[in-house]
Amino acid sequence: MSHITKQVIKGWYNQIVANMDRPESANKKMNGDDQLRNRKSKFLANTSAESSCDAQANLVATGTQNKGKSIGAMLNAIYKYSRVYVLKGTVLSIISISLLAVQSLSDLTPSFFLGVLQAVIGGCLANLYVVGFNQLSDIEIDKINKPYLPLASGELSVKEGIRITSLYAILGFCLGWSVKSWHLKLCLFLWYTVGTAYSVHLPLLRWKKYPVVVAICSWLFQGVTLPMLFHLHAQTNIHGRPLSLSKHAIFVFGIMGIHSMALLIFKDIPDVEGDKRHGFHSFASKFGQKRVFWICIWLLELIYGVAILIGLSSTHLWIRLAMVIAHSILGFVVWRKANLVDLNSIEATESFYMFMWKLYYMEYLLVPILRF
Repeated sequence: MSHITKQVIKGWYNQIVANMDRPESANKKMNGDDQLRNRKSKFLANTSAESSCDAQANLVATGTQNKGKSIGAMLNAIYKYSRVYVLKGTVLSIISISLLAVQSLSDLTPSFFLGVLQAVIGGCLANLYVVGFNQLSDIEIDKINKPYLPLASGELSVKEGIRITSLYAILGFCLGWSVKSWHLKLCLFLWYTVGTAYSVHLPLLRWKKYPVVVAICSWLFQGVTLPMLFHLHAQTNIHGRPLSLSKHAIFVFGIMGIHSMALLIFKDIPDVEGDKRHGFHSFASKFGQKRVFWICIWLLELIYGVAILIGLSSTHLWIRLAMVIAHSILGFVVWRKANLVDLNSIEATESFYMFMWKLYYMEYLLVPILRF
């Protein structure tokens, strides 16, 4: 063959070989691309699975957290609904009135402490019931006066409020039924009865509408009757002690009755607007906030003045010093703080109302030593 022919044949051969190699290399390239795509798909699938797991874990964690928040919010709403701060005065007053019956260390027996515990639990349940029932009866008024309360704000539903209040009532009645002391039975029965009559929407009841009735009931019931029954209940748990009312016990009932009346009258001072809209004629809405405010202050000063005079008549030097010094300080502090209160500010009057509760606690801390 000629040289040209050889060159042509060689070119065809090389072209054929090249065409035979191309599919293989293309396949190889395609296989490489497929492998890369498969790797990417696997990576994306794994990433997606991991993200899904993380999302599920986050969802579970978030659900648990939200559940925890809902339980905490519910407990907080029940706490606010029960107005637990009032229980401090209940517990302290019952313990102080009970200790007033103690005349010697031998009176402090297990039976005495069990009786005090029964009285404290029963008193707290009755107080919780009265506070709850009052809120159930005053939802519309509280939307104006106290919109932060759970029923007025919607934190608790009415059904939930009824369940909680009913539980307090049932537990209180069960305790009253189980104790042997008729003094404690009568005390709890009167507490539930008067507390219901104070708020319930029934003819001749809802006593809170009548300020004179409120003042009399506060002094006669909360200040005298209940403490006296708790005091007699404590005496029944002291072996060999005849039931009697000492002169210092009568004095305590008298001054704490006035203190309770001042608290109940003062409570309506920040609530004048809502009371007027719903036809409540409280002392504050009838006579004016300023006048009622200073009536309450003078009632407190009267208590401290009488306590100082009684203390001066005591034959015991340490009792005389304690009563005179303590009540002089309390009287001065009350007068000073009262002159700083802005009666046009609801926050200021409510703050002073809470301060009056502290005075109430302080007086009951002094009760066990008021002996003369």
